[in-house]
Amino acid sequence: MKAVVCGAGRVGYGIARELASEGNAVTVVDWSPQLIDRVTTDLDVRGVIGHGAHPDILEKAGIRDADLLVAATYSDETNMVACQVAHSLFNTPMRIARVRAQSYLDPAWRDLFATGALPIDVTISPELEVSRSILQRLETPGAFTTAPFAGSRVQLLGLTLEEGSPIAGSSRDQLLELFADLRIDVVGIQRDGALFIPKGDDPLQAGDDLYVSIDARHLARALDVFGHASERARRVVIVGAGNIGLYVAKALERVPGLKVRVIEADKTRAEHAADALRRTVVLNGDGLDQRILREAGASEAELVLCLTNDDKVNLLGAVMAKHEGAKRSLSLVNDQAFRPVRDAMGIDVMIDPRAVTVSTILQHIRRGRIIGLQTLGGGQAEALEGIALATSPLVGRTSAEADLPADVSICAVVRGDEVFFERDDVKIQANDRVIFFALKSAVPKVEQLFRVSLEYF
Repeated sequence: MKAVVCGAGRVGYGIARELASEGNAVTVVDWSPQLIDRVTTDLDVRGVIGHGAHPDILEKAGIRDADLLVAATYSDETNMVACQVAHSLFNTPMRIARVRAQSYLDPAWRDLFATGALPIDVTISPELEVSRSILQRLETPGAFTTAPFAGSRVQLLGLTLEEGSPIAGSSRDQLLELFADLRIDVVGIQRDGALFIPKGDDPLQAGDDLYVSIDARHLARALDVFGHASERARRVVIVGAGNIGLYVAKALERVPGLKVRVIEADKTRAEHAADALRRTVVLNGDGLDQRILREAGASEAELVLCLTNDDKVNLLGAVMAKHEGAKRSLSLVNDQAFRPVRDAMGIDVMIDPRAVTVSTILQHIRRGRIIGLQTLGGGQAEALEGIALATSPLVGRTSAEADLPADVSICAVVRGDEVFFERDDVKIQANDRVIFFALKSAVPKVEQLFRVSLEYF
């Protein structure tokens, strides 16, 4: 596949990296010579310096015979015009635009992004995607990653195995034998920075980050077994009332019995949030101010969400809130360099907005072959969901008989409301939803399986 990516910032870089790693021909366009130099030095991609919406620049980038345009610059208008140019002048088959301004995304203007108007196949709002990701985390306390599949009938969670856990030292097989009636499976282990798919006799060690596939009906008990059971938050403090903080606060206002308080340093933004929210107290002040944190009730909060645009404020705010007595904390962190300090700083969950946006874009790029996708382990693996058609070689075989590569495993098979795991030894039927866990190097193998065997292409 040939792809043109407009924008070499965090999202554009991430998309280019993922597409290039899978052997696609990628060209990146950006105004900044420095960003183009970085992306072409780090990745096996072409770089073109210029305005991403200008026809001559797009033609220079190879849009004339490209299969895909991803417009992910910081300007919504540039992204939209780039898609219009790609459609009108070059008939590019698929066009994806990052759109941040919520006015464009208002349901009242849903006809704006149509072939007869602005021909954009997919609009991605980073703020909305990140907000939804945060709200999913609230449903699974204790998990550092949450990925719902098959209409939320299956949850793939990232759970840290704590010291003193009764299952620490047990093997995967022993865990499944001990809890034979619990509908779960351990499909991935991240240990000392390396991610691998466990065999049956591999021990689960304290400190491991485990990726666990769970029948959603057994979610509460599974969290309890892994030592992460906790009541849903009833008191939440949000630091930051930007687009993400405001969206999350509005969603939480709809939860009965939940008390939310918001801290915002910018007076104008705080006033706007106060006008937009009905049942939420908004405080104008610094989220790093101990007095403001106490006034917001951080000491009694089950959860503090640090959602400003500043990574350092988010990290320090989470640490200070935990010091005040907050039970759990979640921080938005854009800079990957901060990820190793999560445990040292006592932060329960870090969300990388770039990774969330990249996962969403990749899911749409693979639409028709892959209907669900989540990047995991800092990009070391992906969980992918597809539908088995009658022609698939998976049909009529169990997980063990599927002869999958060593770096690919089946998380679950979903048939109607039934969820099956590898130990069930069930034969896959046509129209079953099959959820895979694959190390990054094996993602093209899974895609190839869907592309050829399932006749999507």
